[in-house]
Amino acid sequence: MKDLVHIFEFEDLLQEAANPLVKKGRDEGLKALGYTCYFMPEVLLDLPGCFSVRLRAPRSTSPEMATYYMTNRTCMYGRCLLERALEGGYNFLDAQMATETCTVTCRFQEHLQLMDVIHNPDFFCEFTDVPFKKNSNSITHYEQQLKVHVLDKLHEKFGIDTSDEALIKAIEQHNEVCRLIQEIGSYRKLKNPTITGWEFSIIMLTTLTCPKHLIIDKLRDIAEQLKTREPDVKKNYRVKVLLTGSEEDDPDFIKLIEECGALVVADRHCYGSLPGREEIVVKEGETPLRAIARHYLETSMCPRFMEQHIMRERKQYLADLAKEYDVDGIIISQMKFCEYWSYERTIDTLIIPRDFGIPVCSIEKEYVNNAVGQLRTRFQAFVESIELKNLRKEGA
Repeated sequence: MKDLVHIFEFEDLLQEAANPLVKKGRDEGLKALGYTCYFMPEVLLDLPGCFSVRLRAPRSTSPEMATYYMTNRTCMYGRCLLERALEGGYNFLDAQMATETCTVTCRFQEHLQLMDVIHNPDFFCEFTDVPFKKNSNSITHYEQQLKVHVLDKLHEKFGIDTSDEALIKAIEQHNEVCRLIQEIGSYRKLKNPTITGWEFSIIMLTTLTCPKHLIIDKLRDIAEQLKTREPDVKKNYRVKVLLTGSEEDDPDFIKLIEECGALVVADRHCYGSLPGREEIVVKEGETPLRAIARHYLETSMCPRFMEQHIMRERKQYLADLAKEYDVDGIIISQMKFCEYWSYERTIDTLIIPRDFGIPVCSIEKEYVNNAVGQLRTRFQAFVESIELKNLRKEGA
């Protein structure tokens, strides 16, 4: 296929947390606000006068300094973030808007709070408590937390306008990005998709790590090109798969899967678009903040919600995505030592094939992917097993 416009520019932007567009945003006088989790609504961090940056630690090696503080029996994602902070990689941040969600990312953000890590005199780190249920009381609690620990702090520290009018403006920008990502992602549903999983992951990650106003025109260009982009004459994949799991912010991991013959057509993981790029709807009589709190709680598919009916809804959601995107199998990838996803991966590995008849490849990996050979073997074997299964079906 013809190269997508801006794709290599976007790939270059993902090589550093403090990428050129982040620097440009700060040069414009905007405040850079870091976060690590879906439960810190990026729309609140994209209010006029600031922009959100979902933290990554690209090109990490061994997080030796961070391991000293956090031990080697914790999730490597959190340790790599702390390592990058200790190296000075996040000194562009004006604030870290933290959430009480994943244990190790909490520990990382507590280190930012307690140690003089970020060399910015205005820097502060503020925690928001996130409920474990999705009922009305939970939404009210979450709304109050977002007001006290996000909106009030941004107004107090930086003079950010947090009025309903400013929130509506931020929601409108957020929704336009969501519409564009949905449009771009819809081409993965074609019988012969005209966008690869690697390309889509780069685009999606760029929307999470760069000021929205500096990339939205480029997203429009990509969406326009995809309207007429032709697939390769000869199909360059053998099966289509859905990737689900914990933190997956490395496009090269997606490329590895696709080099083994499995085209990634759906992304149900922490940095993915399913869910993650749904428009926020403000209902009649609802304040913008209430709508935001409700939206992020109700759309989340995070395994920290452990009520039985919610867990069953997550399995059904995966099965529905598999049908919608016409996938041949599901790859479940869990970060080693991730508490929530260790349970979720184990359950999904049993339930998805048993109850829905969908083949599953279940893996555990580190944030720094040093097991490329082993993973390549696993993915190749998974592709072959799906092909054998399909041959048996045709024979029957």
